[in-house]
Amino acid sequence: MQLVLKNIIPIPLKEKLIQRSSDVWNQSLTFNPKEWIKINAPSGTGKTTFIHILYKLRNDYEGIVRYNDSDIKQIDATKIALYRQQNISIVFQDLKLFPNITAKENIELNRVMQTPFYNEDKINEMAETLGVASVLNQKAGLCSYGEQQRIAIIRALMQPFNWLLMDEPFSHLDKANITKAATLIAEECKKRNAGFILTDLDEDEHFDYSNKFLL
Repeated sequence: MQLVLKNIIPIPLKEKLIQRSSDVWNQSLTFNPKEWIKINAPSGTGKTTFIHILYKLRNDYEGIVRYNDSDIKQIDATKIALYRQQNISIVFQDLKLFPNITAKENIELNRVMQTPFYNEDKINEMAETLGVASVLNQKAGLCSYGEQQRIAIIRALMQPFNWLLMDEPFSHLDKANITKAATLIAEECKKRNAGFILTDLDEDEHFDYSNKFLL
């Protein structure tokens, strides 16, 4: 699935962003299947807004975003739900875990929202890999932020996808845990022949990126 951007710019940030150079805002871009994209996004340049626009959580922007040939503003809620179940997964910056259910129950919500991509054992396997197996049965709100971040990554990887959107997914992880998480994400994207778009504040060497852009 292609993601096509035609001169998008968020209306609330338009006056601020129009005055600076950007590889993304107010540009024409096509993100092709299997591409691994890094968006280097200094503070205040709208990285979370950008991810939310791609995921169709925000409509307050000028320009056009297309999933293949379809303008996402014209796609109805039922079809958007299907895209989110089958084509686009996401790691939110604020994670959006439910604090009063367990970490494992949070992950399981994504696993069973459609025909399961993985069986339940895969949750335990990924949790062991990322060092959070011991907190799976703990309420998510009691986990540290770094543990929650890893839980959110596992949750995103439980479903099928063509694109994985990630908004500062490693911000609270140390170098060793970033390496483990990046390795797991790369393996899962390769398994699905999927692409990803990752926003972050700084340069990094976590992945073999297809392209890098400055927001």
